[in-house]
Parts: sequence; C-alpha cells; structure tokens
Amino acid sequence: MGPAARVAIAAKVSASEANFEKKVLTLTNKRRAKAGCGALKLHTSLRKAARKHSALMAKHQTLSHQLPGEASLGKRITKAGYRNWRAVAENVAYGYPTPGDLVAAWMASPGHRKNILTCRYKHLGVGVTLRNGVPWATQDFGRK
Repeated sequence: MGPAARVAIAAKVSASEANFEKKVLTLTNKRRAKAGCGALKLHTSLRKAARKHSALMAKHQTLSHQLPGEASLGKRITKAGYRNWRAVAENVAYGYPTPGDLVAAWMASPGHRKNILTCRYKHLGVGVTLRNGVPWATQDFGRK
C-alpha cells in the first residue's frame, strides 16, 4: 500500500470514531486537571498523525509505536504538519471498548500515565480506528 492510500485510510473517520476520540481528549484532560496540569488543546496535525498510525496498526493487527517501514514518531508528526516541536510522546493501545476503559488502562501503566500527566505537553491528537468493532487508539502529545 502506497503513502497516498495510507493517508486515505486515516482520512475516513466515522462519527463513532470521532466521538471516541473526543471523549478520550476530555477524559485525558480531567486526569490532568486532577494532577494540576493544564488542559491539552486538540491539534489537528497531531490528530492526523495519530489517526494514520491507528489505521496502520489496525490494518496490520500490530500494536507498535513504529511499524515496519513506518517513520519514527518525530518524523510522522512533522510530516503531518506539527513542526518546530520541542517535545513529543505517544501512547498506543487496542481492545478497550470505551474511552473510559482506554484512559483508565493508560493511567494504570506507568509510562502511559507519565505521558498523560507531563504538564509540559500542551497539544494532543487522538486517533481511533474501529476494526471489526475493536478500537485501535493512538495519543500523540506535543509541545512547541
């Protein structure tokens, strides 16, 4: 599959996927508020990168921060339009049926929790792909 086809996959987001993404952002910000961090603002370039990555993970049925042949996180988000960044991080997961279950699982994992509660991050992109009813999710965090 060529790069153009991969982008097309990520561009086709259903209403249920978009709603799932929105709820993940809201729940993530609630967790950050409890920890004294400011709310993350949705950044469309990070969302674009996260959606593309989730779609590729779902297509290949592989949970990974970098799939074979895929660029690194920094290169992926830069290519998606998030430029001049100073810090980035990523959370990935699959199989959690609700946004609440997903955020709770990330909060129960030390590395994922650290990404969510790092107050220096200011932007977030969430990408969710439903494949056979199973959510594949990516959170891309950034700070310019």
